Amino acid sequence: MITARALTKTYGETTAVDGIDFTVRPGLVTGFLGPNGAGKSTTMRMVIGLDRPTAGEVRVNDHRYADTPAPLREVGALLEARSVHPGRSALDHLRWLAATNGIPRSRVDAVLEQVGLGAVAARRVGKFSLGMGQRLGIAAALLGDPPVIVLDEPVNGLDPEGIRWVRTLARELAAEGRTVMVSSHLMSEMALTADHLLVIGRGRILADCSMSDFISEHAASYVRVRSPQQVVLAETLQARGLAVTAYDGELRVDGRDAVTIGDTAAAAGLTLHELTVVSSSLEEAFMTLTADSVDYHATTGAAA
Repeated sequence: MITARALTKTYGETTAVDGIDFTVRPGLVTGFLGPNGAGKSTTMRMVIGLDRPTAGEVRVNDHRYADTPAPLREVGALLEARSVHPGRSALDHLRWLAATNGIPRSRVDAVLEQVGLGAVAARRVGKFSLGMGQRLGIAAALLGDPPVIVLDEPVNGLDPEGIRWVRTLARELAAEGRTVMVSSHLMSEMALTADHLLVIGRGRILADCSMSDFISEHAASYVRVRSPQQVVLAETLQARGLAVTAYDGELRVDGRDAVTIGDTAAAAGLTLHELTVVSSSLEEAFMTLTADSVDYHATTGAAA
């Protein structure tokens, strides 16, 4: 597991991470979400020892990452996929990483094939596209066959096939009992990938719960109703004490489920053409929760 207790990081007078506690458990894909500047990258850097906490601690499998004799065998991390010497081939990059941790050459060949770079293993990394660089970074994270995987924006630059591959990979790793922590700004993808969510804003944990609990707690939902007798239906539902709003040819009803609405319409002899429960997306729930934690607010041309 990854465990943080009172984890804090300050830079001068700026507090990037403010005394947070969390646990990333095995067997789940844990999504790590937050606006830009929220403290995600700083936290992940502290997990793998690239930044030292100002206070508190973070441990991997009950010890500090820095105390691990063969760290690639303990934690596989992708933080900066382009942090590779551009004149070195993908094969040589992974070979020297493997040598530092006593990992055999056969494992290098295996991960290159696994991420789809086997055919270009001898090509210089400086000639790689952004997506190829991401695949190489994932290969490095998998090199030591570690029980803990930490991926920061792993789908950046990947095409749709590559994005689906990363999603499948993360879920397969978790299914094997590994601890998988993934940060991403692609909410639609995270909704398909993560089982559990950690949401951070201004250096503090805003949510630590399952995906389903997060959406149900922070996302609005309503029942969409369409009827050729819309006015009468609205009056009937309102007479039952339901909150009804007319919107673009439909009724939106809050506070009751579809069964109650359907039964009410049937009892009044009213025809329904649609009765659908609509739940907000992960993106909408995330935006609602983090609205006060965004540092950079842009405006549209119309708003300007």
